[in-house]
Amino acid sequence: MITIAIANQKGGVGKTTTAINIATAMAATGWKTLLLDLDPQGNASTGLGIEVEARVRSSYDILVDQVALHECILPTNIPNLDIIPATVDLSGAEVELVSVEDRTARLRDALAGHTAHDICFIDCPPSLGLLTLNALGAADTLMVPLQCEFFALEGLSQLLLTVERVQQRFNPDLGIIGIVLTMFDRRNRLTDQVADDVRDCLAGLVFESVIPRNVRLSEAPSHGLPALVYDHSCAGSRAYIALARELIGRLPEQRKAA
Repeated sequence: MITIAIANQKGGVGKTTTAINIATAMAATGWKTLLLDLDPQGNASTGLGIEVEARVRSSYDILVDQVALHECILPTNIPNLDIIPATVDLSGAEVELVSVEDRTARLRDALAGHTAHDICFIDCPPSLGLLTLNALGAADTLMVPLQCEFFALEGLSQLLLTVERVQQRFNPDLGIIGIVLTMFDRRNRLTDQVADDVRDCLAGLVFESVIPRNVRLSEAPSHGLPALVYDHSCAGSRAYIALARELIGRLPEQRKAA
């Protein structure tokens, strides 16, 4: 199973929207996909229609109580897409894990040997705390949603520094599969400038597919649906389909036929 953490310590960059829709797009292409919600807000779970009362087991149980991964997986209404939901209990997990030995390896150990899915996306919280460190320690690679605004660039440099430290201390094989430009608005000159700056600095790391500002992307979670199901023909859905196609092209050759 290929594991991809979707992370950015800055909130409001389209991280969860990206997690939900890229997972849906991958499932639609036939990949057996698992979405692991590691954000205490549980927005990815809500966005896929998982009611709070249905979250009997969650990512909290995996990290804190070391419950087996398969016991926490729930099916979604999307074929080929399963989820490990999040609950508000996760907000206390960082405190509970502080004194635990190998606290940054809990998620890596839980995912080890899991073969029921081809790919796993981890929706990280908007911080660089212990939850995100667990995700980066467990991941094969990292996808970074980046809002096209000036302050996002400062946050990106901090995230890249954290990735370097994780590589040195916990996960030397961690890579960055790409940076996704989100909330792109061609009417705003600053948007183009930020996008150009990011491409100049990071070149091939930036996906060609960009995610536009799109009302349908914002509406879909309130219906408990990915945008690709809510309105598959909207600009946002088309962008995520293109992103999934590009992502598959960047994945290891041996898994492209999955």
